[in-house]
Amino acid sequence: MKRRSFLQSVGAGAPTLKLMGTAAAGPEKFAPIDLARHFNASPKDFGPRDRMRVRNSPQFQDGLIHPPAGEQALHGIPFHLAPAGTEQKAWVAVSTRSQAWSAQSVEIPIGRTARFLCLAQFCDFDPIEIDPPDINVAEKVGEHLADAVLVYEDGSEQKFPVRRRFEVSSPIAAWGKECFNAMQSNTWRAAKLDDPLARGTDWGNLQQTALPKPAGGAAIWIWALENPDPDRRLKALRIRASGEEPLVVCGLTLYHGRENPLRHNQRDVYRITLPSATAGEPDRWKVEVDLGIMCRTYARGEFQPDAWLKAESAGVGERGQSLKGAQHLFTEVTANPEATLTVRDTKTGAQYDFDLTRATPGQEIEARQGSSRIEVLEHEKTWVHGRIVDESTGKPSPVRLAFRSKHGRYIPPYGHRTEINGGWFQDYGADLLLGDSSFAYVDGTFQAELPVGELYVELSKGFEYKAVRERLTIAPGQRELEIRIPRIIDWRKKGWVTADTHVHFLSPPTALLEAQAEGVNLVNLLAAQWCDLYTNVGDLGQGNMVSSDKETVVRVGTENRQHLMGHLGLLGGYGEPVFPMSGDGPSEAYLGDPVWNSMSEWADLCRQRDGLVVAVHFPNPNAEIAAEIVTGKVDAVELYPRSDATFRTLGYHDWYRYLNCGYRVAAAGGTDKMAASTPLGGNRTYAYLGQQEFSFPNWAAAVRAGRTFATSGPLLEFRVDGHTPGDEIRLGAGGGSMEVTVEATSYVPFHRLEVVFNGAVVASREEASGTRQMKLSEKVTVKGPGWIAARCGSRLPVARFGVAAHTSPVYIAIPGRDVFSAPAGAYILKLIEGAQIYMEQLAIRPEKQRQAQILKALKEAHAQLHRRAEGQGLRR
Repeated sequence: MKRRSFLQSVGAGAPTLKLMGTAAAGPEKFAPIDLARHFNASPKDFGPRDRMRVRNSPQFQDGLIHPPAGEQALHGIPFHLAPAGTEQKAWVAVSTRSQAWSAQSVEIPIGRTARFLCLAQFCDFDPIEIDPPDINVAEKVGEHLADAVLVYEDGSEQKFPVRRRFEVSSPIAAWGKECFNAMQSNTWRAAKLDDPLARGTDWGNLQQTALPKPAGGAAIWIWALENPDPDRRLKALRIRASGEEPLVVCGLTLYHGRENPLRHNQRDVYRITLPSATAGEPDRWKVEVDLGIMCRTYARGEFQPDAWLKAESAGVGERGQSLKGAQHLFTEVTANPEATLTVRDTKTGAQYDFDLTRATPGQEIEARQGSSRIEVLEHEKTWVHGRIVDESTGKPSPVRLAFRSKHGRYIPPYGHRTEINGGWFQDYGADLLLGDSSFAYVDGTFQAELPVGELYVELSKGFEYKAVRERLTIAPGQRELEIRIPRIIDWRKKGWVTADTHVHFLSPPTALLEAQAEGVNLVNLLAAQWCDLYTNVGDLGQGNMVSSDKETVVRVGTENRQHLMGHLGLLGGYGEPVFPMSGDGPSEAYLGDPVWNSMSEWADLCRQRDGLVVAVHFPNPNAEIAAEIVTGKVDAVELYPRSDATFRTLGYHDWYRYLNCGYRVAAAGGTDKMAASTPLGGNRTYAYLGQQEFSFPNWAAAVRAGRTFATSGPLLEFRVDGHTPGDEIRLGAGGGSMEVTVEATSYVPFHRLEVVFNGAVVASREEASGTRQMKLSEKVTVKGPGWIAARCGSRLPVARFGVAAHTSPVYIAIPGRDVFSAPAGAYILKLIEGAQIYMEQLAIRPEKQRQAQILKALKEAHAQLHRRAEGQGLRR
């Protein structure tokens, strides 16, 4: 009996205690009763039960019932339970059956007033819980086991039945067999998405962010018996058996509040003002509640609505504001109306208690100790049915949507997560975590419980709509809400189709919704192998998923991968998929899988099936991928802007190297979306179809012809003497001058627009303060063959991709002269040679004939490039 440091038990008539176990409760709140003198049964007396042995724990292998023991706070109610053990008397058991370890009636002295008597108890198993019933056996719901009799000092009595599945149940609560009027001791706790996985907790359960919180041992049931005459002094509680089936009482506590201590209010948001500006110090402040559950506690930077409304970052995601100097904590709590919330400074030991009965929306209350304050936020809410309307059509339109409270808290529409898991292969529903900004994808309609009063909304829909940020006012009882989003440009009408070339993990219907909300016409959803994990393979044979207006298509292809040689996106081919999708072991294939075939074979099979071959997340891995570009088997490369308006990244530079050696590969944009932290279409391909019907074959032909630009925001119209990307201009032997025009339009600001010839800037324009529209027209003189393209970029800080765009080239041809860069050619040769050496020395080899075919493909590419280098009469 040395476990009473936070809870001192009291006998009949003893003074009440102050609970310090979870959150500090005020005086006259709880009074645990010491039942030791009344104990008449032990776990061994009660005997083993086969049902208890189903648990995979040594503790339960003896079949005995081991309920929580010692000092316990169950649902915030303190109980003084017997110490753990199997032979000592630990329970009060009543039954009409004659047996040494139970009584027909037990009377427990009280000697004071109380509004509620909280009993911790259990009963024996219903036979239906042990054996499958036959048709004539029913669950013993409502079986009258005992009576709880309140005996007043004036001699009067009040009797209350204790019934199975009402006030009590067995020690193992089967799913769906909770009590109607009692709560089991095993309750719930809030979890965080990044909590460590405890033994027995799998990752999937953790994603619920609410997990069972075992009280220890078998379940016991907490029943709050309300005294109908709380002002009359109680003499005793009599527990009297009503049948042979035993009722076992483990603990008894008096509660002096006015509300049932087991009942919680709906979740409220509280803002806590700390004594000092230390909210941002990790783990310094501990927030707890006694009669309730802490759902979330977090610090926020100060939300500045006016600045947020005017910010240029609408739609692109933001990083959260610094917590330095933050004095507020926000906590979401579901609790009894009379709960006590405690804020404890783990650094100084200071503690601040708040009586939630005093909490009034819109008014701060002080802690009992002063120096800290708390306020209820967003208490009044209303359920709203909403529509997002496209201003250009007047019809509901899928969008990316976020609501924020006036304090900056994200409020998702119903069916979407409050906390979004941005980890790899973790959240792949219709939610997005872009930096520290959360969004939900909706189909143009939504439902949400919104706080009454001031509210903020953010909408975006890809690159052709204005990102919207607005201040709203929600009226009490409001049921309808309409928000409009304006289109700023319509490139589909100009003959352009936009696509994300590289998406993983989403289900096709979710991909379709996200594409519509992001303004993407074509989603290339790629099945792939990740060691022994295969994703989207089951979707390969299901055909296209097409929106009702035929303007959005999801098409499933494959990403075929080797960890060193390269990755290829095989888009849209018909017939059998190109298997195997990976080789040569992790992190792509499984341990010991050989290099089944060359990437060249993958590309050939894709093209035979009318597919498109894309070097995804170019240039890495960059070994055999060089050979496939040299042999003309790659149609496009994916370019990724990384918050660098100057395009100083390996992806752009390597692409330039291939172009400078005369290899014509188009620019493509894809996201490689594998997590909720990446917006579908955040980096995309625009391809010009003109008057052709939108179909995958037509789109693939446009990409293959180089009629594209890759973009993460800006939209580029580029002409060279009237020619557009993919075209070839033939000049005379001395070169010539050309009229270059570029017009860029963007839904977010950009700063610089450039024209490059063979990778060097030959014309540019800059707006230091940023602009959403810019035009450049200049005469450009070239003296030799090559390529010319337009690009633009932004210094705007964004969460996932930099804001940039790059067109595919217009090619400049001069009779008798080919573009070729000796340094670039030497670099590409080294990559191919490296692939050969790896294949000969370290790769997991297939059978000899396959090995020889793979090496042959590499040698042919090497020979082609070597002949090209040797045959050039002009070196740049």
